[in-house]
Amino acid sequence: MGTWLQVLNSLSFAALLFVVASGFTLIFGLLRVVNLAHGALYLVGGYVGMTVAVATHSFAAGALVAAAAIALAGLLLDRGLLNFVKDQELKQVLLTLGVALVLNDVALVIWGGDSRTIPIPEFLQGAAHFGTIYYPKYRLAVLAAGIVIFLLLWLLHHRTRLGATIRAGVDDAEMVQAIGIDIGKLFLLTFMLGSALAGLGGVLGGAFLTLYPGADSEILVYGLAVVIIGGRGSLEGAAIGSLILGFLATFGQIWFPELAYFVIFGPMALLLAFRPLGLFGRA
Repeated sequence: MGTWLQVLNSLSFAALLFVVASGFTLIFGLLRVVNLAHGALYLVGGYVGMTVAVATHSFAAGALVAAAAIALAGLLLDRGLLNFVKDQELKQVLLTLGVALVLNDVALVIWGGDSRTIPIPEFLQGAAHFGTIYYPKYRLAVLAAGIVIFLLLWLLHHRTRLGATIRAGVDDAEMVQAIGIDIGKLFLLTFMLGSALAGLGGVLGGAFLTLYPGADSEILVYGLAVVIIGGRGSLEGAAIGSLILGFLATFGQIWFPELAYFVIFGPMALLLAFRPLGLFGRA
């Protein structure tokens, strides 16, 4: 029974990682923007969602407002700052790192340094019963949310005209512009979508991982690892990378608690030695 509980823990954590990392892979993998403020957007989104959920007594309202607020923050970040350092990855790293530090300090001033938890809806409280296994309903809901978001993003990316245009713009932006499509606006919408997923992930994660100063850097490291393992710009790779990392993080802490980080990042280094572009990455 204990093993099955840990498997479910791994899957629910992997689902949360995918929600956050899918936004990161859209921005970093497709748009080639190194956004190290993604973790800070996750944290601020969680705090905003918590504030709205407490004020309205609605978890759904908190999630929607957080996603919209962080999408707006992504708009300001892209047009107000990143627009000046296009195709300059080192400057993007320094700029977004500075933005992350500023957002951290702002969050600390507004919400303080104590750990916060987003209240879970009443119908998701308690445990679900599967034979001899009892498991929190909320974590199952996070797992379901991760699956639904993967399916929606996959359909958007592979089965819609918008997804085809985004892929074409990544491969040859000049040709897409030549046929009359505003590639800048298209990439901006993609950046806002990736940011919104970070905000949504902050709300989902804030209900069972808690929100605290430093949570942004932890989730950013996991997000980077997912994208590196799966390959830049690959939703399928982000899903597989999230599963691998979810299981390594959960079982690594149980079997080798003193080597937990090595268990997570050791295989990643080994993978990169043989597949530098990740499992599904391409040049």
